[in-house]
Amino acid sequence: MNKRRPRTLSAGMVIVRPEAAEWRFLLLRAYQYWDFPKGRTEAGETPLQAAWREVAEETGITELDLAWGEDYIETGPYARGKVARYYLARTETRKVVLGIAPELGTPEHHEWRWVDETTAYHLTAPRVRQVLDWATHRLPRCPAA
Repeated sequence: MNKRRPRTLSAGMVIVRPEAAEWRFLLLRAYQYWDFPKGRTEAGETPLQAAWREVAEETGITELDLAWGEDYIETGPYARGKVARYYLARTETRKVVLGIAPELGTPEHHEWRWVDETTAYHLTAPRVRQVLDWATHRLPRCPAA
């Protein structure tokens, strides 16, 4: 008998903002792992709704523009069957406020950074680099800031 574990879907966003005529990507660090804001979808929530909620909870950013549509990329399974779905969004917000995880009583993440593509590539693991590659191929040339 083949018992398949139901997949756990996380949803989040690759958030970009223009700075000095190049795109900056928002990365969050939990322990030694850098990733884009994301989290588990809740009952009754679409993945896109979960992505909006998670970004607000984890970063305080609520002004987002899905300037390139609602397309997304999903990672292959990792960490016991988890799959992460990411959308691409633009913001003009610079300030990030790490949210407090109710179950922990402390922020879920240890650090945040707005970084260029090269830095993002060096900080992230291969699973996240695939998402970064997807996003950078969708982004137009960055407008002069």
